Order: sequence, then structure tokens, then C-alpha cells
Amino acid sequence: MQSQTNTAHVEGLRPGIMYVVQVRARTVAGFGKYSNEQCFQTLTDAEYKSELREQLPLIAGSAAAGVVFLVSLVVISIVCSRKRAYMKETIYSDKLQHYSTGRELTLRPDMTNCPSPLGCPNHFSGSPGIKIYIDPFTYEDPNEAVREFAKEIDVSCVKIEEVIGAGEFGEVYKGRLKPAGKRELYVAIKTLKAGYVEKQRRDFLSEASIMGQFDHPNIIRLEGVVTKSRPVMIITEFMENGALDSFLRQNDGQFTVIQLVGMMRGIAAGMKYLAEMNYVHRDLAARNILVNSNLVCKVSDFGLSRYLQDDTSDPTYTSSLGGKIPVRWTAPEAIAYRKFTSASDVWSYGIVMWEVMSFGERPYWDMSNQDVINAIEQDYRLPPPMDCPTALHQLMLDCWQKDRNARPKFNDNVNTLDKMIRNPTCLKAVASITAVPSQPLLDHSIPDFTTITSVEDWLDAIKMGQYRDTFLGSGFTSLPLVAQITSEDLLRIGVTLAGHQKKILSSVQSVRDQMAQSPTSIS
Repeated sequence: MQSQTNTAHVEGLRPGIMYVVQVRARTVAGFGKYSNEQCFQTLTDAEYKSELREQLPLIAGSAAAGVVFLVSLVVISIVCSRKRAYMKETIYSDKLQHYSTGRELTLRPDMTNCPSPLGCPNHFSGSPGIKIYIDPFTYEDPNEAVREFAKEIDVSCVKIEEVIGAGEFGEVYKGRLKPAGKRELYVAIKTLKAGYVEKQRRDFLSEASIMGQFDHPNIIRLEGVVTKSRPVMIITEFMENGALDSFLRQNDGQFTVIQLVGMMRGIAAGMKYLAEMNYVHRDLAARNILVNSNLVCKVSDFGLSRYLQDDTSDPTYTSSLGGKIPVRWTAPEAIAYRKFTSASDVWSYGIVMWEVMSFGERPYWDMSNQDVINAIEQDYRLPPPMDCPTALHQLMLDCWQKDRNARPKFNDNVNTLDKMIRNPTCLKAVASITAVPSQPLLDHSIPDFTTITSVEDWLDAIKMGQYRDTFLGSGFTSLPLVAQITSEDLLRIGVTLAGHQKKILSSVQSVRDQMAQSPTSIS
């Protein structure tokens, strides 16, 4: 017989017989030598029964002792768990309303006389065991939320290396974290600037109290905080390629559709997790999407700095109900009524999908925020970016349904994108861009070449300005000459990226079409 281990179970032996056994090993080189002979004899029937009678009292005693031990262990566990539950209920009874499961909480019929739901926490019905987000601002002492959800890190384990940005509260650094007994890792370090007041400190650390509650591969991981020395720090995992929008602009045309769909899928998975935790206090527009070297996208709750920089000059950015809203990314009900829900997150996610497919193009281009609001109210929706698959644009349109109840859930978005990744053929059909005169916004995805008079302006219009010197130095100094360019010409002059070649050739075809329609309009 053969065995994969150093043991073997032999069956079918007869009682009272002497057996001789030899073994040998088998490797990729073949069989080895047999071992020395080993002899053993099986028990007779009489010997087996006699031995069993001798061991029976010992077996019974061991079984009884085991039962007594298990019963004692169960009793002790029940007593301890009840004691812990009682203590926890006493301490946190004023916070239990934040542990809802997403369903409406109701009182049992026999408890309707309870003077206050908060005074009768055990009267709520719902599905236990689901972790739900707790707003850190509901704590009487916000420092308690920090202690509960964020790990304190010894400042000696942190090494700051270089500034990589600035946040609302202070500078952001790249650095290294070396916890005791663990490997060193790169981290992002947010600092609280000197001269802060206590409210700024609470608001700053509330980000850690929020992020510390999340545990998902597509959510930025909180490593911990430094609160016992200066400066106060929030330390998170490091995403070396930074913000997704700027990363896409820097790599315009360099990723395949499947890679872009993978990015969208990662964002949707992170948002699905946040929706399941009932984290809907701020919509997707108020979060950054960061990306690492493996094109893994993660959601990070780092505030509105990106959007404030874009839109502070526009007075419509400030909601009539108070507070600033990034209009281009925000659902209409959130703009009008400050109604932020998972459904408004889905609308914002559709805008992010459009940004990904357009390689970081600004949503609604140079339109003012008020024009965007008016256009959306008139049912205008962003057209498909260049080379966008029909299936992806349809998913964006689904996310932009005016009726928030008609929008897909994040679980639906994840499943849809999974199917696209498993069946790439569904992404081959490219959405057509048709001009609809009744639309309140012009289609900015294809520039109007009748207003462009130079090769430099043309390249800037299609976001290929980095090739200005290449084109001019190779003799393509006018638009009629550009209209004659071929893929071989692009390779010859040094445009080697497939995505850039496709974008330029597509635009060249548009130049040809406009020249055919109006030969004198382009010179």
C-alpha cells in the first residue's frame, strides 16, 4: 500500500497472526531502499476482549470527568457574558440608537409605555451581530471615541520623511512606521498645525474615529493616532500614486477598458461596504479616491479640499440650507434638500465612473455650477466619454436617475461590473455620441474644430499638448496637414502609447469630417 504521510492504516488483518513489514520512500528520483524488517503480532479475540474489559473503567471515568468540566465551563461563560453585557449596557445605553441595522426600530407591543426609547434599549427589535457605524460626535467626550476606535501609536515609531500635500488642518507627509516586533511600512501622516483650538483638535481626530471603524480592502486603513505628543497625527496606509483624478490625467490613455473597470469595481466595493455600515453622513463627493501602484483604488474620508479648490469662486457652491456642496458630483436632492443617503452616493459614484473613463476630465467642463444645476433639472446627463463602452455609459445613466429609489444599489453596481470583467465582450460596443439640439449643454467631448486655428490649440483641445513640439518639429504645422496623418506617422514621430495614438487618430478623423462639411472653415 502507499501513503502520502509517514503513517499508514492497515485493515483486514487476521487475529493472532505474526506479520512482517518493510517500508521504502518514493521521490521524483524513484523508489529508495526497503527498511529493515519489522515484526508484530495481532491480538487473538480472547486477548482483545480481556484488554477492553481492563480499560473500560478508565474510559468511563475520563468521559465523566470531561462532561463535568464542559458543564462547568459553560456555566462560567454564561455568568461572565451576562456580567459583561450588563456592564456594557450600563456604560453605553445612551449610544445604542447608533447600532441600528438599517431597518426601522420598533417597540414591542408590551413596551409602548416606556417613557423614552433611550431608557429602554432592550426593547428594540432588529438583526443582531451587524456592525454599524457610530457617529463620533454623539459621544459626550469625543476623546472617548478616539480611544475606542483608534490605536495610540508611540511617536518614537514614526519617522516623517517628506511633505506630499496639505489638508484642512495641516500638512500631510509621507513617512515610515515601525511598530515594535513588526515590519516597517510606508504610511501617510496627517498633522494638526500648531496654534489649534480644542474644537479643531476634536474635528481633526474625528476623522480617525470614523476611519478606525472601517475594515475593508477598498477603504483606506487607519494605522493609528499620536495624541500624547506634538504634533497630533493621524497615520494611515500610504497610497503611492495619490489621488485618482490627478493620476488618471497624468496617465491619459495608458490603461485598458478592463483596467478602468477594475478601478470602478474597487470603488464600488468600498462604497458598498460603507452603505452596509449605514455610513451616509457625507456623500461620495466628500471623499478622495486614492490609488496605489497596483491600480487598487480605495475610498478615503479626507474632506472636501479638492472640490473647494475647484469651486469656491462660484456662489452656487454654498447650499441655501447652509454648508458647501460640490455641485458637479452631488445628487439633485442633496443639493436642494441636503438629503444625503446611499442613493445620493450612487449618483456621485456615476460621476466618478465618468471621470475614470474620461481620464480625469472635469465633469460638465467649464460650465458654472448654476448652469449644471439647471441642466440636470432639465434632464441633461453627461454624454459618454470617448471610446466609452455602451454598457458602462448605461450604468452611469442608471446612477443618474432623478428618482433616487430607481437608482441601483452599490451591491448591484458591484455585480454588474463583476459580470463585465468576466465577460469582456460586452464592453466591445462603444457608445455613440449624438448631438441632441434640445440638450441645454453642448457636447464638449468632441471639440468644435471650426474655432481652432492652430495645431497647438488642437492638441490642447484634445489634452495632448505634450506632443506640441513633436508635431511642429516633424512638419505637421497646420490642421490640413494634421488631417492627413496616419498611425505610421504617429509611430515615426514618437507617439508610441496606444491610448494616445487612438485619441489623436480619432480626433484627426473628426478634423477630416469637419473639413469635408466645410472645406474653408479649417485652414
